[in-house]
Amino acid sequence: MKSALTPLILFLAAALCVPAPAADAPPPLDLSMLESMPLQHGGRKKPLYALATDQLRAISGKGRWEDPKTGVRWSAMQAAVDIWLHPESWTSRPVILMDFIPLKEAAGFSGKAGERTLFAYDELTANGPLRALIAEAAALRQRNPQAELSRLQQAAAQVGGRIGLMQEWLSGHAFRWLPHPREASGPWATMETGLDHYPPVVLQGLGRTLRAMAEAYDRGDGEQWAASAAAFRTEVAGLAPGLYPEGGAIRWEWMYKKWRPVTWAWIVYTAAFIVLLAARGGYAAGGYRAAWVLAGLGALLQAFGLGLRSAISGRPPVTNMYETVIWVAFIAVFTALVFEARTRGRWFLLGAMPVAVLSLILADTQPTILDPAIQPLVPVLRDNFWLVVHVLTIVSSYAPLALALGVAHIALGQTLLGRKVDERLYAYIYRCLQVGVFLLGTGTILGGVWANYSWGRFWGWDPKETWALIAFLSYLAVLHGRIAGWWGGFGLAVGSFLAFQTVIMAWYGVNFVLGKGLHSYGFGTGGLPAVMSFVVLELAFAAAAVLRHRSLRPAAVS
Repeated sequence: MKSALTPLILFLAAALCVPAPAADAPPPLDLSMLESMPLQHGGRKKPLYALATDQLRAISGKGRWEDPKTGVRWSAMQAAVDIWLHPESWTSRPVILMDFIPLKEAAGFSGKAGERTLFAYDELTANGPLRALIAEAAALRQRNPQAELSRLQQAAAQVGGRIGLMQEWLSGHAFRWLPHPREASGPWATMETGLDHYPPVVLQGLGRTLRAMAEAYDRGDGEQWAASAAAFRTEVAGLAPGLYPEGGAIRWEWMYKKWRPVTWAWIVYTAAFIVLLAARGGYAAGGYRAAWVLAGLGALLQAFGLGLRSAISGRPPVTNMYETVIWVAFIAVFTALVFEARTRGRWFLLGAMPVAVLSLILADTQPTILDPAIQPLVPVLRDNFWLVVHVLTIVSSYAPLALALGVAHIALGQTLLGRKVDERLYAYIYRCLQVGVFLLGTGTILGGVWANYSWGRFWGWDPKETWALIAFLSYLAVLHGRIAGWWGGFGLAVGSFLAFQTVIMAWYGVNFVLGKGLHSYGFGTGGLPAVMSFVVLELAFAAAAVLRHRSLRPAAVS
């Protein structure tokens, strides 16, 4: 039987290997017919557009690839389709990101080669020192998932992961088009492995259609390409009528990736911030109203994106670092809008906009650090009740604390400029801290309940638990000092600066620096120099404000 099927396997392979020279530029074809076509990847079903954008960002660090020789840009869809049809032409193209200088030096890349950040699959897989470093990091993690890797080993592991993703594309394993014929949750197959599900005659028909697609693609024949692509999609959908997913979550994910609500939200927030600055902090009535409208529009865009993301994944969007960053930005703006509606204070929005803009730009431009892909939940997070009451609560607490930091920047900025600080700013900081500390304390307690439910103990001094408690106690100290009269409004503002550094440690440091504990589902790497620079700048800003405040005290400026 196996020998009898050999000709069919060779035929299907030939359908994907139509001889053609490597294209210097993507053919001018409309790929929209394939954008929303579902396939199975990473444990779930998603449209090709989502796979293409997520995979290219993960491999190269960007949503587009630019050929360093010709300067021609390939969109994620263009690259994905070309790799699917002609994988052999992409093994020598520099697509894989490797930007850690010590790792490049250890792999023997020096001179002009060392200045590059993108490398080809062939040159990385043929590099003995790099392979050894990747194998060493993998062996350490295999022996002990909690093993602490050196920065060099972490970088090697990251590059190894990118090589693996590229290999998925080149081998065709990523393109699981063919649905399981009987089970909605069953494994899908590639064209090469379709015999696991379907008889040879079915695959022969698909193979002919695919060959027509490849030939039209190579000729740049738009009319023939559109017809054969539509036929391919129709034939694949007809393999499992009633089970094939074309609407619902597939459509929503295509919309989410195509319309990019996170990108548009930070653009609108930036416009709101500029309007506020132009209106002198929001005191010009027209500028304030315009900023209100823009901030509200940005919040609606974010709510739309978060709603789509939740509908696609079937869970609240707070289960990885990327999602928590965009969630905190949304809640910070929402909190500011609520406070503005109640107080007409005209300072909350000015404090919230930089927080939201910086958070969303970070999430939108750093895919190798904050992975935007929607991933299946790890088992410990699959109880949605505990996910909502603990994770959602404690992550939401970061938003009013970040808003307090934003308003504190305004107060300390006025001090640095030698102006009399608007006393309302201190009251607004205090109100934000009250809300944030309440949520942080509630979330920490509920985390203990969840820990008992998930791991069988209420408290175990896990690094995440410990730093959540440190952050909570730090903010309690700031509030208590204000109530006890140990310091006034200025001390409250400075305290919000200092205490927020503990939030950064609990939020980022435990997952991306320590990388230890039972909260391993949130671990990641990268971004440490930028985060450390932010912390140093924040502390320097606060220290400068303290010195300025002391110099102005005799003049009773503040």
